[in-house]
Amino acid sequence: MIDVDLQIDAVRRQVGTRAGRSGEARVVTVRQTYDVTREEVWDACTNAQRIPRWFLPVSGELRLGGTYQLEGNAGGTVERCDPPRGFAATWEFGGEVSWIEVRLTAVAKAVTRFELAHIAHVDEERWAEYGPGAVGVGWDLGLMGLAAHLSSGRSVDPKESTAWLASEDGRRFVTLSSEGWYRASLAAGEPESAARGAAARTAAAYGGGGGDGAPQAGDPPTTS
Repeated sequence: MIDVDLQIDAVRRQVGTRAGRSGEARVVTVRQTYDVTREEVWDACTNAQRIPRWFLPVSGELRLGGTYQLEGNAGGTVERCDPPRGFAATWEFGGEVSWIEVRLTAVAKAVTRFELAHIAHVDEERWAEYGPGAVGVGWDLGLMGLAAHLSSGRSVDPKESTAWLASEDGRRFVTLSSEGWYRASLAAGEPESAARGAAARTAAAYGGGGGDGAPQAGDPPTTS
C-alpha cells in the first residue's frame, strides 16, 4: 500500500510560464526522487511493455519521430529522445496540443530524480476554473504509480486503482494533491482566493469519480 502522506511529501510541484511556440505558455512541473538507477527509470518510462504496469496501455513507436497513443488518453509525437537523460513529446488530447518534457538526473549511484514539465498554451477562463491541478493531480497520480512500481516491481491493476481512487485514502490523496497545487499556485503569484477556488473545484472534480467534464490523469489544462 502507498503511504499517502509520504508520497504527497515526496513530490515537488512548481507552476510557471515560458515563451511557447505561439506566445506565452503555462508550465506545470512535478519532481520526485527514486532509489533506483537512471537506466531503470528510463526503461520504466519508455518501454512499451512496462509503461502499462504503472500508467496506461500504450501503442505506437516509442522512438524519435515516432507516434504514440495512450489508451483512453493522449497521443502525440516523440520530438526529442536522449537516453537515458530524457525525452520530449507532443501531448494531443481533445483537439488540443500541449507538450511534455521528461528529464532524468542521476543524483547518486542508484538514486534518480524524475522531472516532468507539462507545457500548454492556456485558455485563461479554463485555467481559472481548475488552475494547475487539472494536470497536476493527474501527474501526481502517475508519479504515485511509478513509485509503487519501482519500489516493488509489481504492476498496478487498473481496476484496483479505480477502486482505490474512490476510497477514503484515494479521496484524501486528491485533496492533499490539490492543496499542494494550491501552494504552488500561490508561490507563482496567483491571488489566494483564485488559487483556493481552483484547488477546491479540482478536488471535487477528481473526487466525483471522473465524470463528464472532470479532469483526468494527464489531461491538458486547456481541456479541464
